[in-house]
Amino acid sequence: MSINTKNYSYVRNKLLNKEEIAFLDVREEDPHAQEHPLFAANVPLSRIEFDAYGKLPNKNVPIVTLDDGEGFAELAAQRLIALGYSDVSVFENGVQGWKASGGELFRDVNVPSKSFGELVESKRHTPSLSAQEVKKLIDDKADVVVVDVRRFDEYSTMSIPTGISVPGAELVLRLPELAPNPKTKIIVNCAGRTRSIIGTQSLINAGIPNEVNALRNGTIGWTLAGQELDKGQSRKFKEVSESTTTEAAARARSVADQAQVKRVSLADTEPWKSQSDRTTYFFDTRTPEEYEAGHLPGFRSMPGGQLVQETEMVAPVRGARIVLSDPSGGGVRANMPASWLAQMAWDVYVIDDVKSSDLKEKGLWKAPLPTLPIVPTADAMTVSNWLKTDSNTIAIDFSTHANYVKGHIPGSWYALRSQLADAIKQLPQVDRYVLTSFPAELSHFVAQEFQGLTKAEVVVLEGGNSAWAAAGLEMEKGPSHLACPPLDRYKRPYEGTSVDPAAMQAYLDWEFGLVAQLGKDGTHHFWVL
Repeated sequence: MSINTKNYSYVRNKLLNKEEIAFLDVREEDPHAQEHPLFAANVPLSRIEFDAYGKLPNKNVPIVTLDDGEGFAELAAQRLIALGYSDVSVFENGVQGWKASGGELFRDVNVPSKSFGELVESKRHTPSLSAQEVKKLIDDKADVVVVDVRRFDEYSTMSIPTGISVPGAELVLRLPELAPNPKTKIIVNCAGRTRSIIGTQSLINAGIPNEVNALRNGTIGWTLAGQELDKGQSRKFKEVSESTTTEAAARARSVADQAQVKRVSLADTEPWKSQSDRTTYFFDTRTPEEYEAGHLPGFRSMPGGQLVQETEMVAPVRGARIVLSDPSGGGVRANMPASWLAQMAWDVYVIDDVKSSDLKEKGLWKAPLPTLPIVPTADAMTVSNWLKTDSNTIAIDFSTHANYVKGHIPGSWYALRSQLADAIKQLPQVDRYVLTSFPAELSHFVAQEFQGLTKAEVVVLEGGNSAWAAAGLEMEKGPSHLACPPLDRYKRPYEGTSVDPAAMQAYLDWEFGLVAQLGKDGTHHFWVL
């Protein structure tokens, strides 16, 4: 199959003209994080069938796939065409071609959001305090409240002493009852810089009367100052009164209006779901628990603070339209994130007229998937029996490395679909391979490829790891059998509790340089309120 190619000027012009483009870096996350163009969103080849329909809802969107010479871009393009996408090309000469054309390359993940956060601080001089200053306030028992704006799981791993978990979009709604006295000092922290800058500036933009400061450089700064972090904390924000919600809603709406966020009715969004010439993303920005209790059909759960931090992970089409809904928080959790997305040059709308009776769907968001390939399968008990009695059967797990480490079938091997040819050489040669994964559908997409590389029998575990656990069968933890390196996850220098201080400092130095890189790149259209 001959696939069209596109060059630097094509992609750059799309970005400069604010036209829709899905510029997809189809390598695994770790190589992507080493260097990539600013708006090259990471959609790995190994998950392309699983991710495509949810992340690329408009099949006519211009798609350009990118790799670094591995051949993944062409394979991804072929798969996307097979999935029904009509305008798919490969970027000429990959990442090095971008660089050779004068394009700027960026390190790390979520770079559009992180560089925007640095731009906000440089323009607004967002106030911050050093780790030593914050520790002194806490030690002196000053009237101070520390709010941690990361996801709850990140907070519970490690947190600032006395810190309370208040994920970013919840701040303007929850803070008035966490700190009812306007003389109470507020400290906003994340792991590094971005979310604390955005959180601090959110409270300032919303006109909260308290003095608000970011913890400079977050938990990284705290650690580099030689100070101890708490672990395993569970302090969370509480529900707030109707009067607090009403006041917070007015503040958030005012900020959204200043940022020129657009308003739309629920009825007017319906035709957007099937529009053939425009991509629209629909996000519910409340907590996952509220979402699961009831949400609008077709809306994906994406808490607002994380949406601002990880926009390109869930909305890889630059130039797309984004619609936000917060039906139970007075719109605060939609309007505040929308104000930031608007400044990041997204075409963003908030729905104002949602009623509780409109929240017709319950439970987790399910990614829309193509028809699963027909492959041989076996149930969990059959596979368990094979593994116990037949030394010529082994299980191969195609989950993310993080999920594999959390729990896998005892003795199963971790492998990446993108590294399949190399991984098979590392596996024991047996008569039967059982493929499994979480989510279960991933291994269905791998099976035919796997069968093409071996004469052995290839079978998929029905229901994957979830079915194995549901059958009450034993799970094993840890990175016990790796058939390839875990390239699907870039190790962030701000995650976990055993990071090299030199890596932390290098990360901060990199963040400080982002504003200059933005200037060189010139395609972002960011502005600051």
